[in-house]
Amino acid sequence: MNNNPLAARIRPTELSDIVGQKHLLEKGKPLYNMIESGNIPNLIFYGPSGVGKTTVASIIAQKTQRALRKLNGTNASTQDIKDIVAQLDTFVAPNGILLYLDEIQYFNKRQQQSLLEYIENGKITLIASTTENPYFYIYPAILSRSTVFEFKSVEWQDIVPAVKRGFEHLAEENAVEITVEAGAAEKIARGCGGDVRKALNGVENCYFATNTVDGVKHITAEIAEELTQKSAVRYDKEGDEHYDIISAYQKSMRGSDPNAAIHYLARLLEAGDLPSACRRLMVCACEDVGLAYPQIIPIVKAAIDAALMVGLPEARIPLADAVILVATSPKSNSAYNAINTAMQDVQSGNYGPIPRRLQNKHYDGEDAEVKGQFYLYPHDYENHWTYQQYLPDILKDKKYYEPQDNKNEQSFKAYWDKIKGENK
Repeated sequence: MNNNPLAARIRPTELSDIVGQKHLLEKGKPLYNMIESGNIPNLIFYGPSGVGKTTVASIIAQKTQRALRKLNGTNASTQDIKDIVAQLDTFVAPNGILLYLDEIQYFNKRQQQSLLEYIENGKITLIASTTENPYFYIYPAILSRSTVFEFKSVEWQDIVPAVKRGFEHLAEENAVEITVEAGAAEKIARGCGGDVRKALNGVENCYFATNTVDGVKHITAEIAEELTQKSAVRYDKEGDEHYDIISAYQKSMRGSDPNAAIHYLARLLEAGDLPSACRRLMVCACEDVGLAYPQIIPIVKAAIDAALMVGLPEARIPLADAVILVATSPKSNSAYNAINTAMQDVQSGNYGPIPRRLQNKHYDGEDAEVKGQFYLYPHDYENHWTYQQYLPDILKDKKYYEPQDNKNEQSFKAYWDKIKGENK
């Protein structure tokens, strides 16, 4: 029995056999042309796991007849790099070395710097892969000497042929007939979250979990659904996918699209990220609905409290109520704009002494030209309002709050325009 994973055993050896990544590997695309020419610069492959980054690096090494060396940033050391460098100009690597450094984001700055001398003189061609945004995690000197290509999750339809090829390989390898029930391959492809490696793991799981009857293994759709890893949603709480989903979630509520908002809520909850779902929902209620419907804030808070009290999976119900309410409510960011502008003034030192009439009661100093506080108590006046200056002198004409064009704010504006107008 071959103990290597199925994904490794049937790894493509030609670009045409790689599933997905057509934006990079179709004839005429820049990466395809580079590989076919044999003139390979230092490369950075950016994208989720299981989408072909390692496979492409292996094909490049094969086509350029360079010795392929692999390191993983999670456990490799500077000594490992030195050991690879020692092989340069020897019979072990007569045409140079192609170093495939997986998860380069785990290399610290010093480790990354140790590569510079060798990738600069061309003796080592670096292909680094990362699941994180390289512009945040990779040392700028490495980036400036490399070409970045983004690999994308593979559509499930493109994974189906790889799943079928996996079953065919297992049948040939083990000299057993395998029949695959209609829909089984599709269930495996759908359930892998765009990760081809994970899909092939699912193929093996189905194979070993199915009994052989009269020399035949019959893979059913039921066993495929039962054994396929629950990972249709790609999610890493520290990765780009996390921030992309919560960004889309809030922007969909802000954009008043309840269908999209519910979709991204489902992705968050399927990944088990209840805290992010609740936090962004509360922020959106305050920031994006705000004064257009201020009653929404305690309503959403109550829904979040209920969700946190009951936990998943039931938490999806009050959260769905609140998300749809936020998405379909009128919108106003007037309070958000007002506090941001006020904070900018405070942070830049653009403020002055609090007017004497608003200060806490205390004795005036001997230097005060006019003694006394002279605060006017609004409730002593008609309509509970009278004019007096509240802002510091240097900001007395500043307007932080501008009512927006919604029924709620406009009704309050009309009320105060009438009262303040009458009292001028």
